[in-house]
Amino acid sequence: MSEPSGAGTEQGTGQGAEPRALEQPGSAPVPEVDQGLEDLLAFIRDARGFDFTGYKRSTLGRRIRKRMEDAGTHDYADYRDLLETDTVEFQTLFNTILINVTSMFRDPDAWELLQREVVPELIAGLGPDDEVRVWSAGCSSGEEAYSLAIIFAEALGIEESLNRVKIYATDVDEEALRDARAGQYPARNLESLSVELRDKYFEQHDAHYVFRPDLRRRVIFGRHDITRDAPISRLDLLVCRNTLMYFNVEAQAQIVDRFHFALRASRYLFLGKAEMLLNDGERFEAVSIRQRVFRRRPGGSAPPYPAIPAKIRPGVGIEMQAATRTRQLRDLILDAAPGAAVALDGDGTLVMINNEARSQFGLTTHDVGRPFQDLELSYRPAELRSLIDQATHERRTLRVNGADRRIGNELQYFDIVIQPIASGPGLPVATNITFTDVTLAMQLKAEVKRVREDLETAYEELQSTNEELETTNEELQSSIEELETTNEELQSTNEELETTNEELRSGNEELETMNDEMRLRSTDLNEARAFLEGVMSSIAAGVVVLSADLQARSWNRGAAELWGLRADEVLGEQFFELDFGLPTDDLRAVVEDCIASGKRSGPVVIPAVNRIGRSIDCSVICSPFDGHNGGVVLLMEDLADTGGS
Repeated sequence: MSEPSGAGTEQGTGQGAEPRALEQPGSAPVPEVDQGLEDLLAFIRDARGFDFTGYKRSTLGRRIRKRMEDAGTHDYADYRDLLETDTVEFQTLFNTILINVTSMFRDPDAWELLQREVVPELIAGLGPDDEVRVWSAGCSSGEEAYSLAIIFAEALGIEESLNRVKIYATDVDEEALRDARAGQYPARNLESLSVELRDKYFEQHDAHYVFRPDLRRRVIFGRHDITRDAPISRLDLLVCRNTLMYFNVEAQAQIVDRFHFALRASRYLFLGKAEMLLNDGERFEAVSIRQRVFRRRPGGSAPPYPAIPAKIRPGVGIEMQAATRTRQLRDLILDAAPGAAVALDGDGTLVMINNEARSQFGLTTHDVGRPFQDLELSYRPAELRSLIDQATHERRTLRVNGADRRIGNELQYFDIVIQPIASGPGLPVATNITFTDVTLAMQLKAEVKRVREDLETAYEELQSTNEELETTNEELQSSIEELETTNEELQSTNEELETTNEELRSGNEELETMNDEMRLRSTDLNEARAFLEGVMSSIAAGVVVLSADLQARSWNRGAAELWGLRADEVLGEQFFELDFGLPTDDLRAVVEDCIASGKRSGPVVIPAVNRIGRSIDCSVICSPFDGHNGGVVLLMEDLADTGGS
């Protein structure tokens, strides 16, 4: 999972029905606001588009303070200065906040229930040719998404699964998504799989296992933020495990609204063991409270709306090129269209901005030619980059309703249409994006809602005569709410403990990886050292290695037996200052010539006296040493031992 420490952040494009899930029934003390932390979170949101304001402050503050200590900063203001000057620090901070801890079939009992009861019932409720749509929200490094692919392949058979099952796997962490797309894992990550399943669905490559390519193509990975981006719709199964626990109560309620909108009626929601839907019995019924499996009750759901955008910052691009008169007339017509519109070519470059778009979003003609992803319009008022990719590959028009944008103290609402434009059977060659201002309609809806609320208030006043009969029921309800409040507190404590456990497990895995690498390197070093010592010891001739400054760096056993000096007596000493049976001054010219030319010198025969005092003729060969910082290697032999004259 990877969220601010969980499984995938996704923050939809809006709010659907009134938040009812996960709301606390009783009043609780309001935690003290750390203004420095809030200012830092606002800066991160405006600078990089990562909105962490919905996350629990206890967990978020702890992870940010850990990164501040590692970076050597003492307060939030200093750390913000560091982020403004060091762009790499942003990525390091996100990696610290987004803890990725997951595995294949994590919590086996829950997955067994999913495989034994939920998936067969889900398939039985579909037609033989109906597509099965699954979303793994907060997929982290992909094990959860591949676990889902295995379950459906086992239930339907691989061939039918390839034709019918489509799994969307999303996360906010781009680094985790890169690992997920590769689908490559070490053996220890697959220990929870039986050998039979591992060999059936993974192919071994050296020390790693790669998920089988045909099923891999049915898993679509993409970046998605469950608290900001539009949810994937028409789902049969939505898996979001150990992610909600990182958000505060308000954010959890908004996310569950989006999940309710995304699921088809009577379809399934699979949460983590530390997460519950306590007060949402009207929209979700529990299939298994213990294993956190819920079913969406029948009934409509309003589409969620996007988050509030930041100020639009105009960019600088290239001038539009002159075109033919026909093209000019067409461009003038498009430019005068009443709705804001922009167009992109197949590479994602902005090729057209009409007058209304320039007026609404602060763009200029200089922005034509710029990559669309560099413009603030690509993610505000809605995250359009992923939708453009989806529309291009699915070759269909997508719509985002009610995306909002703040202008001063007022909100402006847009219906956005992303339309791929094709010129043949291949992929679309361009994308047209139109923005229709529906602010007035939204305001009218809000006014209708307000009037309806007034009518409901009047109706409630008319029903006041029934309050005496409901007094007993309210007292019972009060007792239930007190019990739910206690359950909420216990749930919050459980989520904190789960978060701490995730952090410890993540740190332990990192330490184990480093320990394995150090052990392998130490073993390689010991083997290399033993090998070199064995080679040097096995040479009968005397071998002496001199450094560039002519100090003795190596003195083998042959040299010790020839001259009677042990290695510990000569190592680190100046060779030409040593007193033994070889007149070293006769070698100085040969050694210096070898160092200067970098070529082998000798052999040179020098009269000498060995360790037992016998006169010998010593043959010396000097070779350049290509090791650390240069030097020479001297090979010394008694000519009598080699059969020389």
